[in-house]
Amino acid sequence: MRRIVLFLATNLAVLVVLGTVMNLLEPWLVRQGIDVNNAAILIIAVVFGMGGAIVSLLMSKKIALMSTRAHVIEKPRNGTEQWLVDTVARQAKEAGIGMPDVAIYDAPEPNAFATGASRNNALVAVSSGLLQHMRPNEVEAVLAHEVSHVANGDMVTMTLLQGVLNTLVLLLSRVLGQIIDRAVFRSERGYGPGYFLVVIVLQIVLGILASMITMAFSRWREFRADAGGAKLAGRQNMIAALKRLGQVHGPAQLPESVEAFGIRGRVGGGIRRLLMSHPPLEERIRALSEGAR
Repeated sequence: MRRIVLFLATNLAVLVVLGTVMNLLEPWLVRQGIDVNNAAILIIAVVFGMGGAIVSLLMSKKIALMSTRAHVIEKPRNGTEQWLVDTVARQAKEAGIGMPDVAIYDAPEPNAFATGASRNNALVAVSSGLLQHMRPNEVEAVLAHEVSHVANGDMVTMTLLQGVLNTLVLLLSRVLGQIIDRAVFRSERGYGPGYFLVVIVLQIVLGILASMITMAFSRWREFRADAGGAKLAGRQNMIAALKRLGQVHGPAQLPESVEAFGIRGRVGGGIRRLLMSHPPLEERIRALSEGAR
């Protein structure tokens, strides 16, 4: 539950910061004699909403490497590293994508993630714990899962979705804020004291709804990446890898910047499921098993 609260708080903080900048910008434009109509608000919302998401995507590899302290394998130092590079190269070729950078980061829990700005400029990283606790066929399936994320364009799609939702949150909160300010506080231009309070409240409410939509897509693409992993590495190997992950207790321990792209992530039931990045492993295993039948 603590990680869910931190996730929500971080996302809402980003929206509030962007919204505050817009709150300061709009009255300044009005004082300069510039008519800030809904079309102008839309343009500003697109710049702030999409701009932040695109910058995040372009910097995703660098941020991931810095946050996990992962070591990119440029020249394999041992047989394990050579096997990792060769396996990812073979899977990338089969998936029709460019060769991703391959990295290892030091962490005791088994996990892996993929990120990058495009299908031909990606990063696949595995934890040292994954290599220690999994059999080679299971590691191969995990790598195939991450390569499938890249092949499916999940990083770009996730960024575009987040950018569109951020834009809608910024836009709707301001349009509704103007309407409420004029109706309740009788402000002529719709930028009275009530406007800023209403905008902040609406940003929080709409931001929570946007996070639910984003996480719903995140859960769906995990099923799709599992299916892609099964195709590249074998269905039984993919099932075996997920079962092995199911034996690991405790949180996934990935930085939030890459957590949604890890093979393990936040899971839960009830109302908490709406903000979970990954479906339960049991459901993922069942989906693969039913697909085989």
